[in-house]
Amino acid sequence: MRARAEVLRRSALARMPRPEGVRTPPLRYLWGEVASLHRRPGRHVPLQAASPQVIMLLPGFGAHPKRMKPLADGLAAAGHTVLDWGLGFNLGPTEQNFAFLMRRVGALARQHRRPVTLIGWSLGGLFAREIARREPDSVARVITMGTPFSGNPRDNNAWRAYQVITGHSVDEPPVSCEFRAKPPVPTTALWSPRDGVVHPRSAAGWPGERDRAVALRCTHLGFAGAPEVVAAVLRELDREGQAADPVTQSE
Repeated sequence: MRARAEVLRRSALARMPRPEGVRTPPLRYLWGEVASLHRRPGRHVPLQAASPQVIMLLPGFGAHPKRMKPLADGLAAAGHTVLDWGLGFNLGPTEQNFAFLMRRVGALARQHRRPVTLIGWSLGGLFAREIARREPDSVARVITMGTPFSGNPRDNNAWRAYQVITGHSVDEPPVSCEFRAKPPVPTTALWSPRDGVVHPRSAAGWPGERDRAVALRCTHLGFAGAPEVVAAVLRELDREGQAADPVTQSE
């Protein structure tokens, strides 16, 4: 009986109407995400890090850290120390997994005697921004990739699937968060006009919500390790300072 009630509750979450004014990427870009699954990953050009950093990667919703292996390998080859987030598949926030991440980031900062750089793909970027907002002394910087931190939380093609799997509304996460509030650390938002899952403006943000926004030409799934993404992340990691609020195009 209880299981049936839960199924009905989640079905209702899936059937919620899309609010007026919500922006989602065109369906042709969503089909592009499907097509990208069959493409072989390209090779990235090895680059040497000017200042090696301790990095923790946070996967996107429904993804396992192994999905980000191309990015992890590229960062490690450049000389960075790359660490797993330690939670396996990202099935959404809970009080328990968020508390675990807070402890893990603090422990890594103490272990390596330096703040940790957080790189989050999609939902993983929301975790990264909130951790940095709460524990800025443990975080060196945040790089988000296709992360919907700005605008309406339904400005994407995944919110219904998110609600069904997590069992809660995107408006009422179990962890109190301020996603639009810029963390008090250098923050870069990588976004793509070809993103078929998250609306580009939601991932790029507005001045005051991040320090930099960098446009790439990849799919949403490509943020996990496309060569141009690896190169862009490496360039951002080597930036000594963060200029205020520019929006730049990837070279």
